[in-house]
Amino acid sequence: MVGKNISIMTNFILLGFSEHLELQIVLFVLFLGIYLMTLAWNLVLIILIRMESHLHSPMYFFLGNLSFVDIFYTSCVAPKMLCDFFKKQKTISFVGCAAQFFFFIEMGATECCLLAAMAYDRYAAISNPLLYTAIMSPTICLGMVITAYAGGFLTGLVQTSNVFRLHFCGSRIINHFFCDLPPLLLLSCSRTFFSQVVNFLVVCAVGGTSAVVVLISYGYIIAAVMKIHSTKGRAKAFNTCASHLTTVILFYASGLFSYLHSSAGYSQDQDKVIAIFYGAVIPMLNPIIYSLRNKEIKDALKKIKERKKHVISLCP
Repeated sequence: MVGKNISIMTNFILLGFSEHLELQIVLFVLFLGIYLMTLAWNLVLIILIRMESHLHSPMYFFLGNLSFVDIFYTSCVAPKMLCDFFKKQKTISFVGCAAQFFFFIEMGATECCLLAAMAYDRYAAISNPLLYTAIMSPTICLGMVITAYAGGFLTGLVQTSNVFRLHFCGSRIINHFFCDLPPLLLLSCSRTFFSQVVNFLVVCAVGGTSAVVVLISYGYIIAAVMKIHSTKGRAKAFNTCASHLTTVILFYASGLFSYLHSSAGYSQDQDKVIAIFYGAVIPMLNPIIYSLRNKEIKDALKKIKERKKHVISLCP
């Protein structure tokens, strides 16, 4: 078996969560609720941005794409995870594992790039309000989004080929609920030093570069806001960035910690909790964070409710 290539393997076995039936029922209901809320909130946000003309601006263009990515990001994992809850043997084929890994990494990297684009958009809006429409023209915005998706695709391709070139012999059991990078590296019987180096470089190139763009953008934003003499004006400027900054901190902190942590003294159960947070909880929280802190989205929701009431009142 030693040195047996992964291509000969037909499937892996996912351990998932607890084997206790009562706890599995609780977790199933919890994760199903999280997944349904993620789909509902993000779809509502996408439809709202499409329907309301006053939301046809660069900021909401990026936000709509972020919601689209969040739906697919969590859908890479959630349906399979939910189906596996009550299966005696949670198997996943080699091709299925590679595909799940690729799309999860691709969507995660795309989200990193979109968050960086959104930070630059906020910088342009606050630091250069008079030139904002020229800086963030529709062509430039579209180019930035296409670049984000292309960057995500290349990241997924590199990471997938990096991991699935390894040899897997002996145990086929993945101590996780989906095919993620850390448990796959632990399962391999090949030397993983090169793969870990590639992973580090990719995370630094994508996540690190995106984080630097965010930090530089917010550095200029803070400098611009501090020049505003009115306290109300400062509060308004900071409020436009609060939602984005909250999303950035949650996503980058959990994602970078999971993919750059040292294996020493680190438990796989802890890895599962962190993966649930950045793979399921954050995609659910993103549209809620933007909706609760955004007056324009609140107003758009109120308008739709009023239209609905008006239509109902006209019906006999």
